[in-house]
Amino acid sequence: MNLAFIPSPSTGVIELGPIPLRGYAFCIIIGVFVAVWFGNKRWIARGGKAGTVADIAVWAVPFGLVGGRLYHVITDYQLYFSDGENWVDAFKIWEGGLGIWGAIALGAVGAWIGCRRRGIPLPAWADALAPGIALAQAIGRWGNWFNQELYGKPTDVPWALKISEGANRVEGTYHPTFLYESLWCVGVALLVVWADRRFKLGHGRAFALYVAAYCAGRAWIEYLRVDEAHHVLGLRLNVWTAIIVFALAVTYIVISARTRPGREEIVEPAAVDLTKDGEKAADASPAADASSDAGSSPDADADAPESQATESEAGETPQKADRS
Repeated sequence: MNLAFIPSPSTGVIELGPIPLRGYAFCIIIGVFVAVWFGNKRWIARGGKAGTVADIAVWAVPFGLVGGRLYHVITDYQLYFSDGENWVDAFKIWEGGLGIWGAIALGAVGAWIGCRRRGIPLPAWADALAPGIALAQAIGRWGNWFNQELYGKPTDVPWALKISEGANRVEGTYHPTFLYESLWCVGVALLVVWADRRFKLGHGRAFALYVAAYCAGRAWIEYLRVDEAHHVLGLRLNVWTAIIVFALAVTYIVISARTRPGREEIVEPAAVDLTKDGEKAADASPAADASSDAGSSPDADADAPESQATESEAGETPQKADRS
């Protein structure tokens, strides 16, 4: 008998009067806020304007949610379109079911639209947001804990996850794959921040590093899961996806480092123009003050009559100022 384990919540919904607060949705929302907050700090540090990350996230987040849901529904279509299932459930995103692959892919489309509207390069924006996305995933995985889903194989390790009896699940203790992935994503975020500071990653390489590191962890974590999934050549579909995306990300890092070394000097032209305007105004202000002070000096006005009087007494004619 396993005496130590991680308990699961008795319910994934907290009723606040007529408003149901769902743990899964709450984790997703908190994750988005953390990603935008951290991404904004990194964007400003690279020379961008405050608020730009949030403005582009307004496009990226809705696209990402739609993409994540589409990937899940397409790859697990039997849950919604097979005999005895209700296809309307495909729209119930609050019950769980977001594929990170679809979320990143379609979210990138939304981010591209937002970046085009602001006139900034998408790779630079993605680099700034990369570790924040990893942290958002770390937080979002706790939504699976609330829903008692996506756990791993049975185990009696002290950190096993206790699952209660319910629809499509058997009571027991299992590997907490949600926790494994959450911790892995925190490590990915730290790795990207360190590598970005150490090697000055630019032109999308920080984002590609995040993708590659996440895929490396997702492959072995996916192998532990026991939920229903499609298999190709004996491996779960998401394992193959992780392998392919990992290879593409590493290839991008290598080619990008050779063709576009270094980091972008300017990530947001509007921010540079604003800084230049401020510097011009600051330079012009002292000059204007000096001119004003010189033209209205009390000492100069006081000395002028005395000087003229002295010259007149000496019998000399005062000379006019040279205005040529």
